[in-house]
Amino acid sequence: MSRRAWAAARAKALPPAEAASPLAKRVYDLRHACVSTWLNAGVPATQVAQWAGHSVEVLLRIYAKCIVGQDEAARRRISDALRET
Repeated sequence: MSRRAWAAARAKALPPAEAASPLAKRVYDLRHACVSTWLNAGVPATQVAQWAGHSVEVLLRIYAKCIVGQDEAARRRISDALRET
């Protein structure tokens, strides 16, 4: 999709204040939001990389800074794994 077509679509779909904002300014922004959402939902990086068409290395280099709030869930998984052994 061309930049002009995307800009026109945003102008029609969004209220004027949001159309003037950086919200989904580029088509890539939608992809970035999707991949970030998957990672923050706890989908394993290997699966997200496959879905996004990235290597895990590239995925984590680009998106690692977007992953937030998973500390407690990670600690719980580690504790559960240690209890099972």
